[in-house]
Amino acid sequence: MPSEAMGSRSHGMNWFPCRAMRAFRTEDESRTGLRETEMTLQRNSLRPFFLVLALGLLAMGTAWSDQPERKISKLADGVYEIQHPRLSGNTTVIIGARQVFVVDSGFLPSDAQQDIAQIRQWTDRPVCFVLNTHFHNDHNLGNRTYMDAFPALTIIAHVETKKEMDLFGPGSASREEKSYANVQRMLETGKTGSGTPLSDADKAEVKAYLAQQQAVVEEVKKVKFQSATLTFDHDFSIDIGDREVQVKFLGRGNTGGDAVVYLPKEKIVIAGDLVVYPIPYVYDGYPSEWIQTLQNLAQLDAETIVPGHGPILHDKTYLYLERDFMKSAVDQMNERLRQTSPAMFQSLADVKGGVDLSSFRQRFAGNDQELGAAFDEAATHLVKVVYEEATLR
Repeated sequence: MPSEAMGSRSHGMNWFPCRAMRAFRTEDESRTGLRETEMTLQRNSLRPFFLVLALGLLAMGTAWSDQPERKISKLADGVYEIQHPRLSGNTTVIIGARQVFVVDSGFLPSDAQQDIAQIRQWTDRPVCFVLNTHFHNDHNLGNRTYMDAFPALTIIAHVETKKEMDLFGPGSASREEKSYANVQRMLETGKTGSGTPLSDADKAEVKAYLAQQQAVVEEVKKVKFQSATLTFDHDFSIDIGDREVQVKFLGRGNTGGDAVVYLPKEKIVIAGDLVVYPIPYVYDGYPSEWIQTLQNLAQLDAETIVPGHGPILHDKTYLYLERDFMKSAVDQMNERLRQTSPAMFQSLADVKGGVDLSSFRQRFAGNDQELGAAFDEAATHLVKVVYEEATLR
């Protein structure tokens, strides 16, 4: 398994079974029932990484789990990365001689408040810029907290990201409430929506979800959505005082507007969910374009890569692995379609047998059974997304 040292176009309704999951086994009817519940949750949320965590299915250790405690890493003088203990994506803080630049404001306002308090311990300079790497609300629902703390703040996003944020951000609270109600109903009936009975272990996991998620729902209900105030479609740079911050759009991948931040002097790149460790987020997006976007990312002179979720990477080994994983899926699907007929004339069931990604399992998961199960789930969904992309040709 790589170590830290190694370095459907549905407008964000991403059915990702979360990086913190214990992947469900299809041969286990009870787990299959819970997967259906998980999918219900995913259809009502834009938090693609923590939906199964909310069901209490955390069993993978620090690297693959929800960060058990808030972790701060110093990347360079005045540059810090924050891994949050609950639901938010990674936040990066860049301190210049005049201003502070923050990459991704997180999900819960309480996490953003804690980050702001930490920033004020580091410097008395104002946060003047927040960049949202993409529109998933675990990376931007904290915007309002930053705006309240720093009224002159500029919130930056790619033009496509702002479109999606404006479409889905205001509905975050209602989706959280609906997801919570769906799971509560499941516990009350003792069955999934399809009628599969819950085991005692399943009921315990659902109760754990309800206990944890109630506070989240109540907090999100109080959030006033704050969108980006400045959009871009081409690369640009900001001088925050003796420090150049480059904002780049390297191509579509995880979403239609993935932005990255590059610090050329420090050789640091903040990649958002284009890179997620230790299993990539490949449950939606544009895989055929994502391959080139990752290649473009790899061409930056960077020695430190901050993923959207997971620990800091210190070389490009994992980035290339993620790229090769997607390329293999796309190439195999194209070959299958070449031999048969265009995807629009076939179903997923017709073509999925022509794509075998098992050779990547050991490279991503090593001998870790939980990671292996999560990889299997991710690979299955990657094939589905590649097929769906092919149907649009």
